[in-house]
Amino acid sequence: MSAAQLSVAFFLQMFVILATCRGVGWLARRIGQPQVVGEMIAGVLLGPSLLGLFFPQWQEALFPQETLKTLYIGAQLGVGLYMFLVGVEFRTDLLRSRARSAASVSVAGMLVPFALALVLAPWLLRVPGLFAEKAKLFEAILFLGAAISITAFPMLARIIYERGLTGTTLGTLALSAGAIDDAAAWCVLAIVLASFGGGPGVAVTAIVGGIAYAVVVLTIGRRLLARFGAAVEREGKLGYSMLGVVLMLFMLGAWITDAIGIHAVFGGFLLGAAMPRGILTRELQQKLQPFAVVFLLPMFFTFSGLNTRLDLVSSANLVLIALVILVASIFGKGVACWAAARLNGEENRTALAVGTLMNARGLMELIIVNIGLQRGVIEPALFSMLVLMAIITTLMASPVFEWVYGRHARKTGELGAAPLGG
Repeated sequence: MSAAQLSVAFFLQMFVILATCRGVGWLARRIGQPQVVGEMIAGVLLGPSLLGLFFPQWQEALFPQETLKTLYIGAQLGVGLYMFLVGVEFRTDLLRSRARSAASVSVAGMLVPFALALVLAPWLLRVPGLFAEKAKLFEAILFLGAAISITAFPMLARIIYERGLTGTTLGTLALSAGAIDDAAAWCVLAIVLASFGGGPGVAVTAIVGGIAYAVVVLTIGRRLLARFGAAVEREGKLGYSMLGVVLMLFMLGAWITDAIGIHAVFGGFLLGAAMPRGILTRELQQKLQPFAVVFLLPMFFTFSGLNTRLDLVSSANLVLIALVILVASIFGKGVACWAAARLNGEENRTALAVGTLMNARGLMELIIVNIGLQRGVIEPALFSMLVLMAIITTLMASPVFEWVYGRHARKTGELGAAPLGG
C-alpha cells in the first residue's frame, strides 16, 4: 500500500470505528451499562469474532494487514494517554482515610487470585495454544494472577462519582482498595514482562530502570512539576505552551518505560500521579480527556477486537477452561473482597457493593492482556478467554451493584439517581 492508500484506508477505518463504538456505547447506556462496556463489545464486533466470521471480505477490505501498524500506534497512544489521565485523577489521600479496611480488601483481592493462579497455571500450561511455549510456570502464575486481580479502577471511580458516593464509606473503601490492587497488579505485570524479555540482563534493566524512573518522577520530578503547577495557578489557566511541555514529558516518560522493556502505560501513569493537583490537573482533564476517550481509545478497543478470536474457544475443553477462568475471577475478586470487607466490620450491603465494584475488570484488563499478547506471554486463545471474562465481569457490575446496594440506598437518600456512566 502507498502512503496515499494508507491515508484513505485510515480515514474510513476511523469512521467505522467511531460510529460503531458510539452506537454500541449508546445502546449500552440505554440498558444501564457504562459507555466503556459498549465500546469493549464494539471492538469485538469489528473483529474476526463477528464481522470477520460473517463478512470476511468486508473485514479484510476494511482492516487490511498493512494498516494494522498505524492502528496499533494510535491504540498505544490512546491507552498511554488514558493511563496518564488515570494517574492525574489518582488520589493518595484516599489510601490513608480507610487504610485498614482498604488494605484488608486489597490484600484479599490479590492473595486469592494469585492462589487460584497457582492452582490453574500448571493445568493451563499443559494445554496447547494458551501460554507461549517459552513461558515458565512462575511467569504464567504471575501473569494469570495479575489478570484475575486487576480492577477497572477508572470505571469504579466514575460509578462512585456519578452515584454521589465520593467521600462515603463505600466510595472511599472501594477507591482505596482498587487503587492498591491495581498498583500491585501493574508491578507484578512489570516483573513478568521484565523476566520474559530475553534473559536476566533484560530483566534487571527493566526492573531497576522502572524503579529508578518511578523514584525520579515521584521525587525530583514532582518538585519540578510543582513549579509548572504554580505557574499555571498564577496564570489561572493552562496555556498551549505549558500543555505542549506536559505532552512532551508524557511522550518522554512513555518512551523511557517502553525502551527499558516494561510498557509505555507505566511511564504515563506515574507522570500523571506526580502532577500537582489544582488548575493544572483540572485543565489537563478538560483538554485531553475528550480526545483520548472519544477518538483514541476506540482504536485500542478495535485493535483488541481484531486480536480476539472467540472461534478459537470452540472445543468442549476450551469452553470448560473459559468457564473455569470466569468463575475463578469472580470468586477470586468479588467474593474475596466481600469477605474481607465483612471481616473488617463493614455491613453486608456495603461489603457486597465493594465486592461487586472490585470484580469489574473493564479497560484495565484489556490493557494487561494486550500487553501479554504483544510481548508473546500468551496466545490468542487465552487472550480471547480473558477478553470475554473482562466483558462479562464488567457487564455484571452495574446490575449487581443496583441490586445489592442502589435500590436500598435511594430509599434512604444515600444515593443519587444518576445513571451509571463510563
